[in-house]
Amino acid sequence: MRPSPHEHWKRGTQRLLQSLLLYHGREDHATVRVLLLACIGTVGMPLYYVIWQHFFPQEYESLPLRMLGILLCAIGLFARQFSRPMLNFYLLVTLSYIFPFFFTFMFLMNHAPGVWGESLLIGLVVLFHFDTGLALRAYAIGTVLACAAAAALGAGDMLLSSAVLQQVPIHWFTIAALSAAKISRQVLAQEKLAGMGAGLATVAHELRTPLTSVDANVRGLLRLMAAAPLHSKDQRASMADALARIQFEVRHMNHMIDLFLLSATAVRQNLNPVETVSMESVVEAVLKRYPFATQKQQKMVRLEMRGNFQFFGQTELAVVVLLNLMRNALRAVQRAGKGRVRIVIDGKHQPPRLLFIDTGCGIAAPQMSMIFHRFYSHPPHNGAGIGLALCREIMDAWGANIRCVSRESAYAIFILEFPAR
Repeated sequence: MRPSPHEHWKRGTQRLLQSLLLYHGREDHATVRVLLLACIGTVGMPLYYVIWQHFFPQEYESLPLRMLGILLCAIGLFARQFSRPMLNFYLLVTLSYIFPFFFTFMFLMNHAPGVWGESLLIGLVVLFHFDTGLALRAYAIGTVLACAAAAALGAGDMLLSSAVLQQVPIHWFTIAALSAAKISRQVLAQEKLAGMGAGLATVAHELRTPLTSVDANVRGLLRLMAAAPLHSKDQRASMADALARIQFEVRHMNHMIDLFLLSATAVRQNLNPVETVSMESVVEAVLKRYPFATQKQQKMVRLEMRGNFQFFGQTELAVVVLLNLMRNALRAVQRAGKGRVRIVIDGKHQPPRLLFIDTGCGIAAPQMSMIFHRFYSHPPHNGAGIGLALCREIMDAWGANIRCVSRESAYAIFILEFPAR
């Protein structure tokens, strides 16, 4: 599989991202963006104060407003400790203050110079690279507060000046263009998923027909063996073992086809939580449902109970998440030629969590920032790249979190944390 479109961007900032991700242990988009925003803002706010105050003096500059911006950005450096609701609230406050409020306020107080007009436009571009709904709320809150503050400080006449009003259609066009581009990317991703689902359905249909035929012929051979025994007991035993193996492989392939189809189509379903689910029952269902290749492989997987817990979600989608994690863990063990898989249900921890641990090949540091990206897989032939991305989408829809801690050639631990009930 060819690298993700984000791969070129990742190479340019690889060292920064790797240090952030390895230190914080999070790989989801929201946290990475908060960390980058925090780093850039913590450095940029004081740097541009020096530039606009001493090198290219502006008509109006405010050190207290800069200090508040630096403080908000510095708080974001601790994003790894934020819960999902806290992260969303922090983003709303910080984005509202920095991009719409601060930039708009400085634009108005400096009487709409070109340098602040361009800065405000760039700020809007950065703002709308975040979630569109969040960006729209931040834009509305920050702009209204900036206009009110400017009017209170005597710059109200600027609000209806031509220098300011002519910027409004430019800003709205920029917002519309960025939103349309994001929608187009989402549509393309959904179309790709739909195409993959249709392709998998066709493959499943084509595979199941010969598999059914193979299974029927095996049953026929078993009946013939019973009716016309071979000359020796060893021959009968060998034939029975071979036929049993064929039947097992048929069942295994049918199970894997079901898993692939379920993963490819689940993303198009309503992911919102609708029922209370027991984690223990989900794990037991996965252990019964997973098509282990051999009894030895099945014995590699061990369940450890540290207290069951319940969460608000969907049983079938929870099974999809754990089936994907099980498949990835067993593949890691297979590639490494060693290791085991341990599933830990830890309801006593706050927040309650599920640990999916394998001591196989682990995940290399350069891949850690990409494993939850849709259509990214490593090694390239390891799959279609929708499994972990789907897991994250499902967990996000439930207000839960999934992250990974790994050491190459040693282990990988997927941590699923759920809101406390």
